[in-house]
Amino acid sequence: MTTSSSERAVSLGMPELPAPGYPDDVRARLEADAREIIARYPDSRSALLPLLHLVQSEEGYVTRTGIRFCADVLGLTTAEVTAVATFYTMYRRKPSGDYQVGVCTNTLCAVMGGDAIFEALQDHLGVGNGETTDDGTITLEHIECNAACDYAPVVMINWEFFDNQTPESAKRLVDDLRARRTVTPTRGAPLCTFQQTARILAGFPDERPGATEAGGSAGEASLAGLRLAKGQAAPARVVHPRETGPDDVPHGTVHEPSPAEHLSSHDSPQPTSASDPHHPSPAVRDEGDAPRTSGGAAPDAKEGE
Repeated sequence: MTTSSSERAVSLGMPELPAPGYPDDVRARLEADAREIIARYPDSRSALLPLLHLVQSEEGYVTRTGIRFCADVLGLTTAEVTAVATFYTMYRRKPSGDYQVGVCTNTLCAVMGGDAIFEALQDHLGVGNGETTDDGTITLEHIECNAACDYAPVVMINWEFFDNQTPESAKRLVDDLRARRTVTPTRGAPLCTFQQTARILAGFPDERPGATEAGGSAGEASLAGLRLAKGQAAPARVVHPRETGPDDVPHGTVHEPSPAEHLSSHDSPQPTSASDPHHPSPAVRDEGDAPRTSGGAAPDAKEGE
């Protein structure tokens, strides 16, 4: 006897209806912006990423309506646009807060306190990763490396840097955001809402007075290595060569590098076992073979065998 699908309690569901379009006035405004974005590229499809930022700036996340709009103006299918929108983490797929608070939990930030900051903020705000506070102000998330390891641990709010944070300073930051008090990034442009940030990422100028001038450049910690490479900083002490032991240098003597010496031991060539007879490699044993020395001869081999 055959069992019907209803008897098996299998629900096939209903197909999702097409997404509604934007109101006419909103669509006209977005189409004008879209034409400006598309004109930057020789192939219109290349404009998809900034167009996703554009529609995200409209509602704070990439809606089905926004996906349909991008597909229409670029001549793509909604499936093609969705594939891109779901690949990149900078595109939100659900309503989120005015301020995206991201805590770097990659290796260096984590060991410097990033994990502790993230846990403290979860407890303080009462939300988990990717969740938004009840007042709609803050969405908390842990984020991947933001190339600011020299300022670890780092918190980013709408992609602006807040360096050298602690659990307590991070809690003060989110409290100020929720109270709508002015929060100033450690470096970079003044903070704005996530929707305003999305429009800037779409390629439109930041029209706030003084915002562009306040953008600044790399911080002092980031520039230290560059200055050293250009010879603008005092030379580092040189690690003594292997043939010179600590007993060969009088106590209190500082070795001054000659012009021919490297300023760092990290980029100076080090002898290997093949080129340094004073530091041979240990015995090497091939599977199934007798132990061999670095010279290659078996220790029990007789001359002529």
